[in-house]
Amino acid sequence: MEDRIVEFATVLRRNGVRVSLSENMDAFRALQLVGVVDPLLFRNALRTTLVKRSVDLKPFEELFDFYFFGIGQAIDAADRRIMEKMGLTPEQFQQMLEQIQRRLKEMKGDWSELTRALLSGNRGELERWLREAASQEAEAPESFRFTPYTTMGARLQLDRVQFEIDRFKATLQMPSGNGEDLQNLLRYLDERMRDLNRLLREIIQQEQRKRGVEPTDYNRRSTLADKSFAFYTEDDIRRMNDAVTRLAQRLKNRLSVRRKKAARGRFNVKETLRKNLQYGGVPFQIQIDRRKKTKPQVMILCDISDSVLNASRFMLQFVYSVQVLYAKVRSFVFVSDLAEVTKLFEENEIHHAVETALKGDVIDVFTHSNFGRAFEKFYKNYFSAVTGKTTLLIIGDGRNNYNRSNEWVLKEIQQKAKQLIWLNPENRMTWGVGDSEMPRYAPCCDVAEECRNLNQLYKIVDLIVP
Repeated sequence: MEDRIVEFATVLRRNGVRVSLSENMDAFRALQLVGVVDPLLFRNALRTTLVKRSVDLKPFEELFDFYFFGIGQAIDAADRRIMEKMGLTPEQFQQMLEQIQRRLKEMKGDWSELTRALLSGNRGELERWLREAASQEAEAPESFRFTPYTTMGARLQLDRVQFEIDRFKATLQMPSGNGEDLQNLLRYLDERMRDLNRLLREIIQQEQRKRGVEPTDYNRRSTLADKSFAFYTEDDIRRMNDAVTRLAQRLKNRLSVRRKKAARGRFNVKETLRKNLQYGGVPFQIQIDRRKKTKPQVMILCDISDSVLNASRFMLQFVYSVQVLYAKVRSFVFVSDLAEVTKLFEENEIHHAVETALKGDVIDVFTHSNFGRAFEKFYKNYFSAVTGKTTLLIIGDGRNNYNRSNEWVLKEIQQKAKQLIWLNPENRMTWGVGDSEMPRYAPCCDVAEECRNLNQLYKIVDLIVP
């Protein structure tokens, strides 16, 4: 059992929990007193001795269930976590699952077995799918060393599951859907997909430990680069800080190279030949092209509504990093109201600034999304700041709750600005489904792209470099 405790402590450290040798020794002494027969005493003994900070309680609970009790118990723990987070009793939670089952039957289209098991809370079926994927992966040992998340995700068809959940959410938000029940369903869907990703990651790490494979930082970043922003855990977001900073730095470096060339001037062949015709083409007078590349002006509007909260949290980190590296960036957040957060980002460190923007201190984040109203406010208060040098970047899902779309604002901006770019964290297949106004907004943009993960963001990022 001591070996198991040491290994569990290592798992905790890999997930950000501070566990030293002294905590391990405390755990050994505690277990000598309480034993390992009573599961509750066993859990409490380890929690008391290994956890010293309140912020580490949550990861401890998640990892303890999976490590000591396996997939089935981890799924049960995920259900309890969702009920606690949503403030539901077991009876209310069961009623919600039954409501989802009815909706799945009513909706047209074929749903994958994994999607049905995940949404309806079928623990036995969900456990079977995860065990089968793990056992199949075990037959290909090299995959657990190099591309475990990608290959297991392909076996489970996670892209299809994610698309079906997006479609299910979009259909729920049709005109007939509203109220607290709808919001609970949407929160449940997001939490359930995050739980699936968390379980998959733990299965991979457990199998890697069995094989003596240490997950490298590169492998962890590669896994997250393919993972949808919507299903990032708080730990994922913390781990991606460096990637966001590198991405923003890449923008600055590209721009700096262009400015240096412009400041030095370039040899202009055509003008030199033309100027020296009087000398028989001998280049006595060299002509330099000294036209300067003007510094870009960037304005960023980021949707922070509940439907894209995780994507917003990640994107705000990107916005923060861009603003720190560029001299002329103005940043805004919106749900229904719109407010500028440029000064907030300039005066505070990244985590404090992002959390302040998201928790409702800047605008009311608990209202329903209204892109049309936010665009109208931007036009009224900030349109005069848009120039022919401005790149305006909008980050949001375009879900407008059937309010006026006001796409005329985007048309005005597109005509005046250098370029208008829209990054949407939703699957393109869901654009136009339910209350999505993307079919109206996209034609008004120079670029409108799906941007659900870091790899897609890397491909799009060059668009905002002039």
